[in-house]
Amino acid sequence: MNIFALRIKPGEDILLALDGFARQHQWQAACVLTCVGSLQKAALRFANREETVVLQGPFEIVSLTGVFSLHGGHYHIAISDGNGRTLGAHLMEGSQVYTTAEIVLVNLPDFQFLRTFDPQTGYAELDIQPYLSKGLNHVS
Repeated sequence: MNIFALRIKPGEDILLALDGFARQHQWQAACVLTCVGSLQKAALRFANREETVVLQGPFEIVSLTGVFSLHGGHYHIAISDGNGRTLGAHLMEGSQVYTTAEIVLVNLPDFQFLRTFDPQTGYAELDIQPYLSKGLNHVS
């Protein structure tokens, strides 16, 4: 297990930044350990809904969790508004950082996280595989 820190800057899309980081470093399996920051715009998909809802901020990021790899990711986020009201949902593309997003990531070099279509759910779900090419997927 290798731990990394990442800061996503104002205006950047938090989901695209995380997925891009995994592709750039050829990460086969990773997870979000913690995140603090804020969003100026939140693109969310609520439970059992297909459509993305876009909310204008600013919002505090209360929590961000997820598993991801160069093959794709799955993230959930909790945000709060200026009155402390909190929403949680699936993080979608289009969520833009307001001032910062300070994220600690864990790379899991012994695993490969694939996204495989599951006919039971209708979604590309996590497919956990051993990763045998140790040393090739580490950030240097």
